[in-house]
Amino acid sequence: MAGMATHVITGAGSGIGAAVARRLHARGDELVLHARDAGRARELAATYPGARTLVGDLAEPDRLSWAFSHQTLPDRVDSLLHIAGVVDLGRVGELTPRTWHHQLDVNLIAPAELTRLLLPQLRLARGHVLFVNSGAGLNAHAEWSAYAASKHGLKALADSLRQEEHAAGVRVTTVYPGRTASPMQAKVHQQEGKEYDPARWIDPESVATTLLMALDLPPDAEVNDLTVRPGR
Repeated sequence: MAGMATHVITGAGSGIGAAVARRLHARGDELVLHARDAGRARELAATYPGARTLVGDLAEPDRLSWAFSHQTLPDRVDSLLHIAGVVDLGRVGELTPRTWHHQLDVNLIAPAELTRLLLPQLRLARGHVLFVNSGAGLNAHAEWSAYAASKHGLKALADSLRQEEHAAGVRVTTVYPGRTASPMQAKVHQQEGKEYDPARWIDPESVATTLLMALDLPPDAEVNDLTVRPGR
């Protein structure tokens, strides 16, 4: 990706998103960081001097279009990185519609809506849409039904988008990280009743390296699907 590229990133506040944002910011690229509210936007702007912010709650995808209509969207988007996500474990016999809706809204419907709203800018730049999925997007285990369903859906979204936008020069990549040392992983261990040892899992920096590799490929190549597993 030659020259100064503009990247829209969700989930830049922690984990993989923060690692990616740091790396892109350090090399001088333009960042547009999604934040759920104005307070979070101020924190992100202070962390990444020069970055712009885009405020809207991913838990309310129906309102994103309205929220963005009151803000200035970038003229062109070289990459849209969907990294934000939520997880709530539970057995099918106990999960309520509210828990299902929250994970589907944040993990699937919001990325679809964000992509729709930024597609004109992505087409203009012949840009790249990158979805950080999960091993749960390929296999569902006990107590992971709602999260895995949202991530299986995210795979379908990416696969359809890739076929629809290929002729427009828009590349689409899905990365499926295994368990990564992050606040989300700490929460998962808490829900599983297990002790959390970050040293056992993938460093977010290692996942960030794979994302940048996919982004930086010359335009004659596209990484479709990339699975990253713990190496120890």
